[in-house]
Amino acid sequence: MNVKEAVKKAIEYIADIFESENLENIGLEEVALDEKADTWEVTVGFSRPWDHEKGGLISNIQRLKRDYKIVCIDNKTEEVKSIKIREVSNA
Repeated sequence: MNVKEAVKKAIEYIADIFESENLENIGLEEVALDEKADTWEVTVGFSRPWDHEKGGLISNIQRLKRDYKIVCIDNKTEEVKSIKIREVSNA
């Protein structure tokens, strides 16, 4: 499995698993091959419709809160092994 295939599979998997939540702005954030475990770790970011934050009374601009998931995919079998929460600090 190459990097493009891993990314495509991870994004499609997230869209399918969370289908009932109507995710928005699904996209790749980072990807790495763990050579020791022979798994792809693909971080996918997305927004949920209920996570829109209003900018305040003066501004009608909405900021979207993003969530991040790490999708672990077996490099040989191409099977998704897990989905983990990716914590992000706001530094």
